[in-house]
Amino acid sequence: MLKKLIPAIIITLTLNACSNKINQTQILNDLKEISSDKYEGRATGTKGGALAARFITDRFQSLGLQAFTKDYEMPFSFKTRKGEEINGKNIIGFIKGKSEKAIVISAHYDHLGIKNGVIYNGADDDASGISAILAYAAYFSKNKPEHTLIFAAFDAEEMGLTGSKKFVENPPVDLENISLNINLDMIGRNDKNELFACGTFHNPQLKPFIFSKNNKPKIILGHDDPKLGSNDWTNQSRVNA
Repeated sequence: MLKKLIPAIIITLTLNACSNKINQTQILNDLKEISSDKYEGRATGTKGGALAARFITDRFQSLGLQAFTKDYEMPFSFKTRKGEEINGKNIIGFIKGKSEKAIVISAHYDHLGIKNGVIYNGADDDASGISAILAYAAYFSKNKPEHTLIFAAFDAEEMGLTGSKKFVENPPVDLENISLNINLDMIGRNDKNELFACGTFHNPQLKPFIFSKNNKPKIILGHDDPKLGSNDWTNQSRVNA
């Protein structure tokens, strides 16, 4: 169990340390850009979704991330419940670490698109997560990580977590070499300077690594008990391998 926890401990401490060195102007610019009307709510299989994918690939390239494919894209197709075939694409880049063991830092870039003439911009869900993985990619591109870091921008999360499922079905590296997935979703929603940390109900051994010395922002544990039904957030944005 300790060996499994070591990557989680390392990355948690490292992310905490690099948070103070993140370019706040850049992360806000990325957030404003990808949640703007230009992207029409980023629905999978739409022009706005394709524009969002291009924005992320351009940022990955500018940050010097390596690619498993020529253009960072890992396309896939699936059928909706109505039988409609949809084409999506995950955007995957990586930074080679000192170890072959990999840690995936992920977020989904799709959202709800346009409904009844209204653009659902999805600034929090999940442009905030995409902005964060771009910020961490910028940091680690200049600070070589211990583990190889795979930055994954998933598509079609709003359509049944499809992008992350496709990632697991066709991973760019052997799944046995992936030690941990840190998924960033809806990280910007709170007006009280507090954050929920979900998952310790299932993994109580991680509790000591969640809280900072001064507990700022305030960390609240919860939303991870299966008895809560839909209020159990544990697996609502990615799929277990």
